[in-house]
Amino acid sequence: MFLTTIAVILRICANSFLNAGQKRLSATHSSLETNFKTYFILFLFCLPLLFVFYHKTLTFEVLFWAFAGGIFGALGNAFLIGALKHGELSVLGPINSYKAVVGLVFGVVLIGEIPTLAAIFGIFLIIFGSYFIFDTTDTGFSLSLLKRRDIQFRFLALVFTGIEAVFIKKVIILSDAFCSFLLWAIFGCLFSYIILKTCTKTQNCPYKKTGIKPLGPFLPLAILVFIMQLSTNYVFVKLPVGAALSLFQLSNILNVFLGYKIFKEKHLLKKLAGSIIMIIGSIFIILKG
Repeated sequence: MFLTTIAVILRICANSFLNAGQKRLSATHSSLETNFKTYFILFLFCLPLLFVFYHKTLTFEVLFWAFAGGIFGALGNAFLIGALKHGELSVLGPINSYKAVVGLVFGVVLIGEIPTLAAIFGIFLIIFGSYFIFDTTDTGFSLSLLKRRDIQFRFLALVFTGIEAVFIKKVIILSDAFCSFLLWAIFGCLFSYIILKTCTKTQNCPYKKTGIKPLGPFLPLAILVFIMQLSTNYVFVKLPVGAALSLFQLSNILNVFLGYKIFKEKHLLKKLAGSIIMIIGSIFIILKG
């Protein structure tokens, strides 16, 4: 239990500092370039290790689930970095609590799960908490929020990474946490490169002027991703995905604080209050729903 607690703390801290680093780097680099080059550094480290230690583990089933996870992971990270480029860390971070609502909706639509009263109360808390967060924006808590690019990107990232978590857990079950991480990095690199190249070939793409830039600025991000994803996989081994995701919501509080401290974002106390309410709501949905 001690090691699991340490892994949860590492994951929370690494995720928040990673988001802050991605936002800072997005001022000078495109989100798709940042996404690919972070994955690429991990790819250089992971590919040799995969074939040295896991060449007998790479069955079709393992590769299939890792392949699927790579698609959703690359898309989720690309949209997340894009959201951070355009929006405030202290606003976008707490939106992660809506992942529990998305999971509940998918459960109703796909497998006919009926939400409990506790889950419905959790949804209410998330919406109520997000009022405090969104009320600090220019548009306030209204439907016009959905017209903002950063909000749209953040919700897309939320959906894709939520689906990705299920595939990661599946690969862990079929292999182990470290093998899952290696495959996650390799396939994430592949698909982030495809996304980057596909975008740059389209007319009027905003990322055409990325050019060839050194990998140095992306190394700290790669290290944080390494810590975050490996600790995430370890927690997935020890806990159900739902319980793990509810614990990871604690990073929302750190995101709000880092946004205030590093990027001089305002309304700290109001955003902290909203974040705490949203975290409680997501815990109701995941653990009681």
